Amino acid sequence: MSAEILKLAEQVGHYLREQHMTIAAAESCTGGLLMSYLTDVSGSSAYVMGGIVSYSNAAKHQLLGVQEATLIQYGAVSEQTAHEMATGIRRVLQTDIGVSITGIAGPGGGTPEKPVGLVYIGLATADDVRVERYQWSSDRTGNKLASVVAALHLVLSLAQ
Repeated sequence: MSAEILKLAEQVGHYLREQHMTIAAAESCTGGLLMSYLTDVSGSSAYVMGGIVSYSNAAKHQLLGVQEATLIQYGAVSEQTAHEMATGIRRVLQTDIGVSITGIAGPGGGTPEKPVGLVYIGLATADDVRVERYQWSSDRTGNKLASVVAALHLVLSLAQ
């Protein structure tokens, strides 16, 4: 799996270099795993500007500017929070692309409304913000890896 993810990260890097674009990530449930894969690519310092692991609501609010009202009304694992995380990291690190990942990796922490494996991934550019919802059914590590793969695919979708 990690060789496949590294190949995806290399494809993202090629696209970003070709387009002269920069990227930053705001991660919650993946704990920096997306940034780890992006920076495993040689030469990634040309396009990776940085990332923030905003695991707590306080970090989401203080570091990324996620509104307290959003966190109270919709929760940390929501389309709205993923949207604000993606725009927040893009603004904070002044990049072309901001990616966010927020979810419930498991095995605990789920509810009937927000089960384990629920993840929202946001992608912010100057022109648009998209958020995709996923429901993984793996263990904690598998859910995190699946989220990273989905985030890399989301970035590559910009090339189409």
